[in-house]
Amino acid sequence: MREPPGFEEFVAARGPRLLRVAWLLTSDAHLAEDLLQTVLARVWPKWQRIAGENPEAYVRKALIHTHASWWRRRWRAEVPHGDLPDRARPEDPYAGVDLEQALASAIRALPARQRAVVVLRWFEDLSVAETAEVLSCSQGTVKSQSAKALRTLRERLPAGVPLSGGGRDRG
Repeated sequence: MREPPGFEEFVAARGPRLLRVAWLLTSDAHLAEDLLQTVLARVWPKWQRIAGENPEAYVRKALIHTHASWWRRRWRAEVPHGDLPDRARPEDPYAGVDLEQALASAIRALPARQRAVVVLRWFEDLSVAETAEVLSCSQGTVKSQSAKALRTLRERLPAGVPLSGGGRDRG
């Protein structure tokens, strides 16, 4: 079979951004590559039909739906973490954890739907309406999932984490 016209160019141009979305959803570089590859393999035979529309939105939506189906099938058992210390250490060896690591950890802990909303709204900078369209839900659902996710993130982020870097100074 021959490659559909424009597919390779699309993957070359939009692949890094789509891989970032996949990584934000999976929190694992290898799973992100697998997710993107799986979605691109599914999109490839349909390329001529979707290329004239908005292929990036189509692929992004496919990433969200494929990840959700993977997430539903995943075994959710407890993972042992060793013995807890009897008392707290006088100095916290992780006191210097930067905002990106703390935020990534908190995002990984969100339910799949809330994580998808956070990724699309704040990392992909989509509007409420665009996010609702990608997730095939109402705008109210996007707003409520956003509120729940933000509440959870605020609770899980360590106090005193500096809010520097990555954003504009709104001073």
